[in-house]
Amino acid sequence: MNAKTKISLLILMGFLTITSCGKKETAPAESTEVNETSTEGEAAPAAEENVLVIEGNDQMQFNKNELKAVAGKPIKLTLKHVGKIPKEAMGHNLVILQEGTDEAAFAAKAITAKDTDYIPASEKTSIVAHTKLLGGGEEDTIEFTIDKKGTYNFLCTFPGHVAMMKGVLIVE
Repeated sequence: MNAKTKISLLILMGFLTITSCGKKETAPAESTEVNETSTEGEAAPAAEENVLVIEGNDQMQFNKNELKAVAGKPIKLTLKHVGKIPKEAMGHNLVILQEGTDEAAFAAKAITAKDTDYIPASEKTSIVAHTKLLGGGEEDTIEFTIDKKGTYNFLCTFPGHVAMMKGVLIVE
């Protein structure tokens, strides 16, 4: 490891230590209020299925470690980076892996794929879908369909984040 890389890692680790000791961010409570205004004879619009939203923060955490979707229906997934730190120091993405993919081996290859935002080109067949790499205040929405019921691991591939930023997408 060259001196520049060591210094960069040392600065990043110090920055993470300082920022993770502060006030924890809390996600706003989700509203369960439903406003239906349907006139007689008019059908109310059907609720969209498989609309998923997940947040990543400056403490290297997703706000959910489990997502659920219905097989065969389009999935619209939004990743929001609710922190403030730029992507060069605290980037987040969300990569959904095919069932049976070795998460640790995938993450090890991802670390070396800086030029492609930590998405290793050699592992394209292991990926169901992925967002782009985001910095604080950014968000990305992806759309895809999974036809096969099962449990699909997801993770953030930014170096060092996979230990804390992972979960499962359960397709029923």
